[in-house]
Parts: sequence; C-alpha cells; structure tokens
Amino acid sequence: MSPWIVTLIVLAVVVVAVGWYFSAYNGFVRLRNLVAESWQQVDVELQRRHDLVPNLVSTVAQAADFERTTLDAVTDARTHATRARRDVTDVAQVAAAENSLSAALGRLTALAEAYPQLQSIRNYEALQRELTDTEDRIAASRRLYNANVRALNTRIESVPANAIASIHSVARADYFEITGPEVRSVVDVTTLFGRGDTRR
Repeated sequence: MSPWIVTLIVLAVVVVAVGWYFSAYNGFVRLRNLVAESWQQVDVELQRRHDLVPNLVSTVAQAADFERTTLDAVTDARTHATRARRDVTDVAQVAAAENSLSAALGRLTALAEAYPQLQSIRNYEALQRELTDTEDRIAASRRLYNANVRALNTRIESVPANAIASIHSVARADYFEITGPEVRSVVDVTTLFGRGDTRR
C-alpha cells in the first residue's frame, strides 16, 4: 500500500475520531441542559404549590375550632420545603422536604373530614381546581425531568461515551421522586371541605 493511501486512511480515522469526540461531548452538553431546563419547570410548579398552601391553611382555619397544631405543622413543612428549594442543590433533599409537606397536608386532609362546616366556605371550589391543576402540573414536569435524567444517565453508562463523561466529569443526575398517595391526598379537597351541594 502506497504511503499516501496510508496517510489518507490515518487522516480519515483521525477526522472520524475527532468528529465523534465533539459529537459525544455536545450530546452530553445538550442532555445536561435538558435536565437543568426541566428541573426549572419542576421548581416553578413547586413554587406554585407552595404559594397555594397559605390559602389552604387560611381557608381551613375559618373553622374556628380546627386543631391549630395541624395547621402549624403544614405551615412549618411548607417553610422547610421552600428553604430546601432555595438553599439546597441536592434533588433528593428537595424531594424529602416535599414529601414531608405532602405528609403534613395528608394529615390535614384526614383531620378536616371531621369538619363538615368547611363546605360552606365560598372559595373551596376554586381552591380545589387550583390544587388539582397544580398537582397535575408537578406530576407532568416531574415525568419530563426524570425522562431527561434517565437519558443522561444512560448515556453516561454507555460505551464508549462513558470515556467522554469521565474525561469531562459529567456526573449522573438524581431522579425526583415524590410519594404518590400522599401527594394525591392533597389534591382531593372534596374530602377536605365536604362534597358540597351537587344540585347547583
């Protein structure tokens, strides 16, 4: 084989290798950006949820004899969850704080069933719709975020792309997991305020 053919082959291999390298690196950049962008959407929906909690607490508090300890627990959990989102970059810690908020709201829901007078509060239907929409938004944004995390983590583990990930210290991302049943109990405010008069 003539030297110039060997040279061309070597150059072709180098070009392909360099092209693959940059393609693989740019793929990681794109996936990391998708994870970051989808987390921002999760954060927006969590903020929306946190903004609704004071409305929920103040509405339920209109039942004059409602147990104050439960309302305070919800408020404290909301404060902790808000602080976790603002100060902590660990997704698992944010999820733990959100699960604590869900648990507190779940206890509020269970206790509020003993207060049928809450169904007479005028704004409960609007609150129900907002909470339902918010929880659905959180679920949708969480699914998108976790899908992007799965794509990134799978890419990091794949051969030979894992070599590029190692060179550039591309780290695995954490999934965002919220306990399902407790979250959904927050949404079901028909049990919180009573079912109301369906004849309207």
